[in-house]
Parts: sequence; structure tokens; C-alpha cells
Amino acid sequence: MTQPLRIAIAGAGGQIGYALLFRVAAGDIFGPEQPVNLGLLEVTQALPALTGTVMELEDGAFPLLAGVRTSDKAEEAFEGADWVILVGGLPRKDGMTRADLIRANGPIFTGQGKAINSAAGKDVRVLTVANPCNTNCLIARSHAPKVPSDRWFAMTRLDQNRAATQLAKKAGVTVGQVTRMTIWGNHSDTQYPDYKNALVGGKPAPQAIPDAAWFAETFIPTVAKRGAAVIKARGASSAASAANAAIDSVRSAATPTRPNDSFSAGVMSDGNPYGIPAGLIYSFPLQTSDGRKWSFVPGLAIDDDARKRLDASAAELKAEREAVKDLLGPAC
Repeated sequence: MTQPLRIAIAGAGGQIGYALLFRVAAGDIFGPEQPVNLGLLEVTQALPALTGTVMELEDGAFPLLAGVRTSDKAEEAFEGADWVILVGGLPRKDGMTRADLIRANGPIFTGQGKAINSAAGKDVRVLTVANPCNTNCLIARSHAPKVPSDRWFAMTRLDQNRAATQLAKKAGVTVGQVTRMTIWGNHSDTQYPDYKNALVGGKPAPQAIPDAAWFAETFIPTVAKRGAAVIKARGASSAASAANAAIDSVRSAATPTRPNDSFSAGVMSDGNPYGIPAGLIYSFPLQTSDGRKWSFVPGLAIDDDARKRLDASAAELKAEREAVKDLLGPAC
């Protein structure tokens, strides 16, 4: 029998965690032959409700689910983990600025980074979902000096998925015909959904959709503000789509990339080919040939407008890093 992969999920009792757990147990990330063992982390007061979720997992009779353990201690939940998915964080409240949210979440990711460093498996990889995910990822990574920087990802795949869908709807095609859709920068309003290098049905998106005004005035703002639009419409933040994007993120990092395609994730910017300052968790176009090591997609055209957008997002991430510099650990 194939050895189970250990998947740890922090914030497993929240809406995103609930939407995520059953799909992981069903094999949606690693396929129908790969068993998984789940380590679920929650705050103490949420453990009783998480027990009910575990009962549901048991009642689902998932053939690939080799075991489940729950804990309010990160070291226990993360023990031996091959993947850690950091979903839980403090939500943004009325009147909070983005800087306030980063400061509030900082101690959570300080502790989780230390727990990953001390307890996770030797080849662990980490996906940060909780927002502001780029800087939360940076904080956690800075407290895990044993874990190389190329093992850390911040989730911008939800933005990529949103952008791909908007292109597909406008072009009148299925979303599967949209490839090379890159999100550059921060998971924030400064992100740049790079339609100029995207393909729709194998053609450059500006050729498939010859409407420059739509790209500038509708597409970019729609993608950047989609999360707020979802909250306004349903009275709650994205949960199922965020869980789906987390699955897509891990699967893309763990599966060879299709020819002439890429995936987006925030990774450490050291040594990148696009002039982004070192030391930031910044979203780039990535590819992997073996599902183990990723690389930057080289040679994409960056015009003056795109350059300004890439630099603006980098400037925001530098400001976020400065705001939490006292929370950063020895690996930063």
C-alpha cells in the first residue's frame, strides 16, 4: 500500500477548512491512489465543533482517508507533515486597516512558523491561505530556518481562477481554454492580472478579446475586487472557491505543469528574472517539471504599464514587510 501523505490544515474548523477537508479526503489533490492522513489544528474553543466535522469525515467512508488527528497545539497537528495549509487567521473587522490586520495576525504565524520548523516533515511544503497571505507567509517562513525558502507558497490562485473565468466569459469559451493566466504581486488591490501574456484558445488574450477598454476598465478592477463583491452578494467571504483554489495551488505545485502553461503563487522573490526586490513573498508565473521543484517562467513580455503595476505591488509588499519587521525571525 502507498504510504499516506500527511496533510496538516490550520484553521480546519472554519468555513474554508470545512469546504476543503472533504475534498482532500476524497483525493482531489493527489489522486485516487494516494492515501492521506490529516492533522487538523484549531483554537481550543473550536475543538468541539471540529469533532463534529471529524465525525462527518468518518461517516463519509473515504477510502483514501488513512487517519485524522485534531489538536489545539500546532506542533501536534503539524507533526511529520508533508504539506501544511495555513487557512486560519483573524478576519478583518470594521474599521481595521490592512496594516492592522497584518499586525493582528502576525503572532499567529510566528507561532505556526516555529511549529513547522520543529515538527513538520523534512520535505514539508507550506501554502498560506489566510490573509494577508503574502506577508503572513513571510512571517511564518522567517521563523522556520530549517525549511528552505522554495518550500513556501502564498495563495494567489483564487485570483488566477477569477481572472481566467472573466476572460472565458468575455470570449465565450470554457475556462479550460484559458492558459498562462498570471497574477503578479500581492493578494490585494495592487495585484496585476496579466492578460497580455495569457492565452485564450491558444491565442493571446488581447487578440481573442479585441477590447482594450474592457481590459483596463472592467477586467482588472473586477478581478482585484471580486472578493469584496462576493461578500456583498452572499454576506460572507469566499469559502468554497477559496478551498478550491487551495486544492488547485497544491496540485499545481505537486504535478508537472502542462506545456505552454503556468500557475500563480506567491514565492520568495530572491533570484527572480523580473526585477522584483529580494526578500518579498511575491506572486509570479511558475512551472514545475517534476512536481517537486518549481521555477520562474522566463521571458514574458513586460511593457511600461505592466512594469508600473508590478512595481506598485512590490512597493506595497515592502511596506507590509516594514510594518512587521519586529515580528520577523532569523530566516528573514
